[in-house]
Amino acid sequence: MSDYISHDHEHDGIDRRGFLHCMAWAGTGLLWTISGGVLASRTLAQIAKAGEPLPATDLSFLQISDSHIGFSKEANKDVTATFKIALDRINAMPTPPSFLIHTGDISQLSKPEEFDTFDEVLKSCRTKDVFYVPGEHDVLNDGGKLYRERYLKSVEGKGSGWYSFNKNGVHFIGLVNVLDLQAGGLGQLGDEQLKWLEADVKDLSADTPVVVFAHIPLWAVYPQWGWGTSDSERALGYLKRFGSVTVLNGHIHQVLQKVEGNVAFHTAMSTAFPQPHCGSTAQSGMCAKTTIGVLDPRSFTSASSHSSCSSPSCPRPPA
Repeated sequence: MSDYISHDHEHDGIDRRGFLHCMAWAGTGLLWTISGGVLASRTLAQIAKAGEPLPATDLSFLQISDSHIGFSKEANKDVTATFKIALDRINAMPTPPSFLIHTGDISQLSKPEEFDTFDEVLKSCRTKDVFYVPGEHDVLNDGGKLYRERYLKSVEGKGSGWYSFNKNGVHFIGLVNVLDLQAGGLGQLGDEQLKWLEADVKDLSADTPVVVFAHIPLWAVYPQWGWGTSDSERALGYLKRFGSVTVLNGHIHQVLQKVEGNVAFHTAMSTAFPQPHCGSTAQSGMCAKTTIGVLDPRSFTSASSHSSCSSPSCPRPPA
């Protein structure tokens, strides 16, 4: 992807000073490896650049997010092509991941033909085991019925589609926080799902590594833009006793990280297009960005060296 990038200072396929083409975001994905209960990550771009076998691990899986199949505006007129690039990079890995996690917004408008396109393209991936959670764009027309019929076949979905499973001693939990959006677009889990979560982890040993994934961030990235989940503190309270908890989210189309006690939070880039950082004047889905400040190193790190703004005057990106 270097042909599309003018200033790739971090050598990860992302132009830090300005996107000349939205193709700079093509092929985005994050490989997670687990060894001895400790999770580590690297981007598909980093793996491609290294061009060497990955060290042996207990388990590996790959996160992709926000494919938005059906989107065709200026930010990226061919999101299917950029999704294909991500799959090509997965297929080129020396050792394929054990499974994929897609953290929502498979489609743009929840249309059957958009899901059809996604499914057809995904057939090319060497890794066949995929776990999903819905984004708000996947549940627009029917409360998520079509999404659940298509993407929960391999799991025992509860309620509106939450579930858990175990892999190599790691407990994975897929949560749904897009069906009852709150004021400003905040996500919400709801009492039924939270009670299920409490029961789900009750009998687990405290040394069990836990990975939670949901579409909207489970931490307050920027509530004024709906970048957070209103009742996430209750959910996280059930996980405090575990020594290793990793929370994976999408929705905001950019990488942000935060470590709080035993919990590491990570948001993922989109395979389709970037979103503006809070405080920028760029519109949602535009390739441009502006410098808006630096994250507090005590609490956040950002792959793009930008922060979520704390000013209530920050404009919200248009839907």
